[in-house]
Amino acid sequence: MSEFWLISAPGDKTNLQAWERMNAVTSKSNLSSNSRFHIPDLKVGTLDALVGLSDELGKLDSFAESVIKKIAQYIGEVIEDSKDKVQENLLANGVDLISYLTRFEWDMAKYPIKQPLKNISEALSKQVTQIETDLKTRSTAYNNIKGNLQSLEKKTVGNLLTRTLADIVHKEDFVLNSEYLITLLVVVPKSSYVQWQKTYESLSDMVVPRSTKMIAEDAEGGLFTVTLFRKVMDDFKAKARENKFMVREFYFDEKELKCEKEELMKLASDKKQQYVSSMVDNKICPRSLDHLITWEPLTASRSEGITVLLYLFSQGPLLRWLKVNFSEAFVAWIHVKALRVFVESVLRYGLPVNFQAMLLQPNRKSVKRLRDVLNVVFKHLDEVAAASIMDPGMDIPGLQLSNQEYYPYVYFKIDLSLLD
Repeated sequence: MSEFWLISAPGDKTNLQAWERMNAVTSKSNLSSNSRFHIPDLKVGTLDALVGLSDELGKLDSFAESVIKKIAQYIGEVIEDSKDKVQENLLANGVDLISYLTRFEWDMAKYPIKQPLKNISEALSKQVTQIETDLKTRSTAYNNIKGNLQSLEKKTVGNLLTRTLADIVHKEDFVLNSEYLITLLVVVPKSSYVQWQKTYESLSDMVVPRSTKMIAEDAEGGLFTVTLFRKVMDDFKAKARENKFMVREFYFDEKELKCEKEELMKLASDKKQQYVSSMVDNKICPRSLDHLITWEPLTASRSEGITVLLYLFSQGPLLRWLKVNFSEAFVAWIHVKALRVFVESVLRYGLPVNFQAMLLQPNRKSVKRLRDVLNVVFKHLDEVAAASIMDPGMDIPGLQLSNQEYYPYVYFKIDLSLLD
């Protein structure tokens, strides 16, 4: 992206010539690309009101900039797999930001110029504040959904030591309601299947012979059942661990498993509802994803489906909202800049209102030289300030330029590199 300078100078005939001279000098020397920045005839009000409004607009400027930066960053987060396309989503009124800036036109419908400046400022502030509030709400909702989906993915696509067993185990796999016997689940590496079959009965006393069977398998190993007497359970676990057979802490509870399965199915259903609109936008039939979010034994397509769901949500309603409201916030921000130029120009150059505003896009290699040229062209507007800028060693009582950016002309920076 780029940095722009929004400046203004008095618009009387003499200074118009100076302005044209500056434009010719900077363009010819390739110091900057320039375009006129059109600000309508706004209602001035009293000078006291303008002084107070100047401070308020400064704060609003910073606030609006922070909001558009947050939205831009969040767009990057929700399309994390396509971060190279973030800039494509940063538009203002349907055009790229540079085009909007260089062709700026005041939005008369949103911000009627017959209103007092204070009212326009308050409308802009209210709009940006509402966008920030909505952003917080939507980002929280998205983060919750993302967290739930990640938790869901962990439960359903993890290995046999960590993933949920609600869709794997069945009642008939266990000895239930026995005072003496218990069925354990053991995760055995694939390379140790033969060793398991040969040794599980002798790992401890009182293991039921031929009681093992494999009920699930993944890329790393298998999940085996084994039945033994309760009183030797701890000894069996220790011996199994020594042989790199991992006993999973799991006890069959039909009601608990049913609740877990229903919870997972509900979560999947909720997610599917969240994505219906984005599926339509992406020309995907909702039915085509049904098999991806049912609770049958784990398949690669289900794992992919969870990822697809999260992608569709980020590419659907949330991304649409972010794009629309980035545009709204950016447009509001540039109107704040225009207001600041108007207010500062009136305070600096006086009444009647007569100034010209211009947008400069400095050549990165010529920033210092461009500043020097501007100071020469406009030094007559404030000889003291211009002299201090040209000679930083000068000690001028009452003028503390080191604490802020001050130039003979009205100047505000628009730094779009913040959105990179």
